Amino acid sequence: MIKRLFDFVASLFGLVVFSPVLIPTMLLIWLQDFCSPFYVAPRMRRPGEKFKMYKLRSMVTNADKLGGTSTAGTDKRITWVGRFIRKCKLDEVSQLWNVLIGDMSLVGPRPQAERDAGLYTDEENHLFDVRPGITDFSSIVFSDEGEILAGSENPDLRYNQVIRPWKSRLGLFYVKHQSMSVDFGLILLTLTAIISRPTALKGVRFLLRRLGADGSIIEVAGRQKELTPFPPPGTELVETRY
Repeated sequence: MIKRLFDFVASLFGLVVFSPVLIPTMLLIWLQDFCSPFYVAPRMRRPGEKFKMYKLRSMVTNADKLGGTSTAGTDKRITWVGRFIRKCKLDEVSQLWNVLIGDMSLVGPRPQAERDAGLYTDEENHLFDVRPGITDFSSIVFSDEGEILAGSENPDLRYNQVIRPWKSRLGLFYVKHQSMSVDFGLILLTLTAIISRPTALKGVRFLLRRLGADGSIIEVAGRQKELTPFPPPGTELVETRY
């Protein structure tokens, strides 16, 4: 109840504060092709239950029919306004509306498209135990997702091989250790990442270490080494390693 009240008040405040930026950006999106400035993205709240996530449109219309769900930074579907939107994370800010109406929370595992959620293992399905959020550990650690996928012949495959396994682990760790203090810490680190991503990554590692995270998760969260393919949580190989 406290978390929901905080989400409601904070999202309402955020929409008011960011409205001087959001409204002109919406107008720019509309002027480039005279189509809706919003992309309504169907996302999974839990298995078998969807909700509509509202994002400022950063790609051409019907982009979901022209390519996969994972987007590299060099994706030709991204418009010139869209590159600005993605760089400034304004498409995430617009999701404050979803927080306001109760579909999402400020902090929680990122919501997934049905096709991506359909690949989840039984263990990954525990990500649905909490309300999906705008930010979490993985939002900071993989804020450069577009760069990671850039140049890949199959962005969806690369995402599932090198990003999803650790995104899911970080999300599951949040589910097990969620609290208002952790939420406040992640919100602060998300804002810090806008100014200094290296500082934010150090903060994420500190928070994970304080909460007793596995060393491999802390290492990946630091992003000091190149990401390599790894199995998702819940597979037999992961069980034997951990």
